[in-house]
Amino acid sequence: MSLLKVTNLTKKFGKFTALDGVNLELNAGEVLGFIGPNGAGKSTTIRVLLGILKATDGEVKIFSKDAWQDAVDIHKRVAYVPGDVNLWPNLTGGEVIDLFIKLNGAANKAKREELIDKFDLDPSKKCRTYSKGNRQKVALVAAFSSDADLFILDEPTSGLDPLMEKVFQECVMDVKKQGKSVLLSSHILSEVEKLCDRVSIIRQGKIIESGTLSELRHLTRTQMLVDTKLPITGLNELKGIHDIQESKHGMTFQVDTTQMDDVIKHISSFGIIRLESAPPTLEDLFMRHYEGEKDTGGVR
Repeated sequence: MSLLKVTNLTKKFGKFTALDGVNLELNAGEVLGFIGPNGAGKSTTIRVLLGILKATDGEVKIFSKDAWQDAVDIHKRVAYVPGDVNLWPNLTGGEVIDLFIKLNGAANKAKREELIDKFDLDPSKKCRTYSKGNRQKVALVAAFSSDADLFILDEPTSGLDPLMEKVFQECVMDVKKQGKSVLLSSHILSEVEKLCDRVSIIRQGKIIESGTLSELRHLTRTQMLVDTKLPITGLNELKGIHDIQESKHGMTFQVDTTQMDDVIKHISSFGIIRLESAPPTLEDLFMRHYEGEKDTGGVR
């Protein structure tokens, strides 16, 4: 069942088209990674989802309600964390968390205390004294203390150290186990790879790829290291081979996943002593989509 469905979303600012026919779908109990570089349209899309911006064209439904017309009702079931959190400077972190929890209608004090401890946050300090990372912690504690059905997270780990990023990942997995849904906008590809069931890649306001990680692997290349009894010949003539280099440990190159079978058959005839392969990562996929952009003047 679709919890969130975006159909042909277009958003224009004057003559500039920020979003051009964006389609997204998020099901119950699913984590959707929404990735792209700064300026690609991630935050604009999220502002439309939250009812902050009105779509120029297209349809945005959350819980089968219109994101613009029914924003107040939708917000009762949504928790949102932006990438740059601004807080009331004279309130303490604990007071801000309590305010957000109260606005959400939840009162789970045990969960609040558990998260404050997990994120190593001092809730007694005034918000004006907090670093960027601590401001993010306040927003994350407030969000995960709520009883939301949909978590919209826009670069949520910005400013967090690696230990706190791990805590954040645990929180996302916890809400997923509870059947909640998460839209995670991020440019930290390792984070998306660990957490997300499906990924949508946005480029210059358009969704250029969507699918599960396994479905998108066809766009990536596998890194290979091969050492053989006899020198390998004819590798250059095979399809799908890239960046061949000699090393003291053997020969390294990249292989298009679709051509893997032919490549393995070819190199096996030279007597394999050692064969190592590194699986393609989301970063490989991401960079394949953006390579050559400097020539086309795309968003960076």
